[in-house]
Amino acid sequence: MTDQLIIFDTTLRDGEQSPGASMTREEKIRIARQLEKMRVDVIEAGFPAASPGDFEAVRAVAATIRDSTVCGLARAQFADIERAGEAIKPAARGRIHTFIATSAIHMEKKLRMSPEQVLTQAVAAVKRARDFTDDVEFSAEDAGRSDPDFLCRVFEAVIAAGARTVNVPDTVGYTMPQQYGALIASLRARIPNSDQAIFSVHCHNDLGLAVANSLSAVLAGARQVECTINGLGERAGNAALEEIVMAVRTRKDVFPVETRIDTTQIVAASRLVSGITGFPVQPNKAVVGANAFAHESGIHQDGVLKNRETYEIMRAEDVGWNANRLVLGKLSGRNAFRNRLQELGIELESEVQLNSAFQRFKELADRKHEIFDEDLHALVSNDSLTPEAEHYSLVSMRAHSETGEAPEARVTLRAGMVEHTATSTGSGPVDATFKAIEQMAPSGAQLQLYSVNAITSGTESQGEVTVRLAQGERVVNGLGADTDIVVASAKAYLNAMNKLHHGAARLNPQA
Repeated sequence: MTDQLIIFDTTLRDGEQSPGASMTREEKIRIARQLEKMRVDVIEAGFPAASPGDFEAVRAVAATIRDSTVCGLARAQFADIERAGEAIKPAARGRIHTFIATSAIHMEKKLRMSPEQVLTQAVAAVKRARDFTDDVEFSAEDAGRSDPDFLCRVFEAVIAAGARTVNVPDTVGYTMPQQYGALIASLRARIPNSDQAIFSVHCHNDLGLAVANSLSAVLAGARQVECTINGLGERAGNAALEEIVMAVRTRKDVFPVETRIDTTQIVAASRLVSGITGFPVQPNKAVVGANAFAHESGIHQDGVLKNRETYEIMRAEDVGWNANRLVLGKLSGRNAFRNRLQELGIELESEVQLNSAFQRFKELADRKHEIFDEDLHALVSNDSLTPEAEHYSLVSMRAHSETGEAPEARVTLRAGMVEHTATSTGSGPVDATFKAIEQMAPSGAQLQLYSVNAITSGTESQGEVTVRLAQGERVVNGLGADTDIVVASAKAYLNAMNKLHHGAARLNPQA
C-alpha cells in the first residue's frame, strides 16, 4: 500500500521572495494555471497582508484555479488571517497557512515573546483561521532549531484547535537529513493527537540539503512536502519540486508514497517560471537542466545507445523534454495563435490584448522563420504589464559598434504621452543604450544583473534579456526578448523601469 504525498507548491509565495523575482498579478495567474495543469495539490499563491497587490493576486488565483487548493499565508495575527480569509474566498478549495516562530532565538530576538505567549497566540490564530475555512495549516517557523519538547506542546495544541496540517520548517537550512528525519518521527510518536493532522515539511537549501531533508522526512512519515519550481526561493532557495517528485517516482522501492503530479508538465513549468522571474536554470540542474539527459562521454553514449538504462534512470520524455513542438509560422492565423496560447495555459483578458499579442507575433514571424512554444511564452511574458502601467515604451533605436570606435546608441522612447530622443556612447552598444535611456528618464537605479539567454536553439533564436535594477530597498526584474540582443536589452531595461515607476514595495513575510 502506498500513501499519497501532497505536493504543496510555494513558488508564488516563497519563490517570489528571491530578490527581483516579484511577479505581476497576470504572471502569477499564468504560473498557477501551469501548476494546476501539472496537478499540484496545493498552490500557495502569496501573502495577502503584504500589500494590496499581493491580496489582489491571491484573490485572482483563487478565482481562477478549480482543481488545486489555493492557499494564503498569514502571520499568527488576526489582521493577517482575516486578510487571507478574504483573499481565498473565491477558491473552490481554500486554505489559510498561519505561522509563528518557535525557536528560542526567534522568540527572544525577533518576536520578543515568551514561549507561553507564542503558544497562546498560535492556538488563537488557528481558531480564528477556522472561522474562514476548515483547511488550516500551522507552521512553527524555525522548527529545525526549536526545542522538541516545546514543539510537541505547540503542535498538540494547534491540532486540538483545528489545524489539519502541521508544518515543521527548516527555515534556515540548518538541519542534517538524519537529524531532520528523526525529528519528524519523534514528533509523530510523542504528540498524542498526531494522527489527526498531516505532517508537512518546508526545507531551505542553505547547505544544499533541502531535497535530502525533505525526502528523509517523507521516510519518517511526513506526507506533505512544500517546494518550488526550480528550487526558487530566498537565499539559497527551497526544495525543488521536480527533484522531490522524480525521486519518489523513480525510487518506488524506497518511498512508500506516490504523487498525483503529471510529470510531463515539469519542463514546461520550469521554463515558464524561469522566463517570468528571470532566474535561468543552470545547465547541470537535476531533471530540468539543459544537460540533465545529455551524454558527452563516448562511453556513456555507447552505453545509452545499447540500452538506455545503463546511464539513464529516468526518461527525458517523462518530465516533458522534447514535448514542445514547432507550432506556428508567419502564415498562421489569429485563431491558430489564440488556440495555441490556450493550450499553453496563456489566457489574455481582452480582445485588445489578444490583438496586440498577435501583432507582435506577426512581427516576430517576419524575422524568425520558426516559432516555438518558448517564443510564445516570452512574447507574452514581456508584455505582462497592463497598458496603464506601461509608462515607458520603446519607440525606436539605433546602435552602432565598430572596432576602434566608441559604441553609440540613439534611443527614442515614450514616457507617458511624450516622446524623447537621446544619444549616448558607452563601453558597448548595450551600455550606450542604457545610458541613453537614463538621460531621458533618470531612475537613479543600480544595475545589479544583466543576463542573456537564447530562448530556443539556432542563430535566429530570440535572445531573452534579464535586467535587475535596485532602487533603494526595491529590487525588480525586467524582461525583454527580441532577435536583436540590443533591442531586447532596451526592452528589458524599460520593463524594469515600468515596474519601479508603477509598483509598490512588498513586505517580506519573514520581516
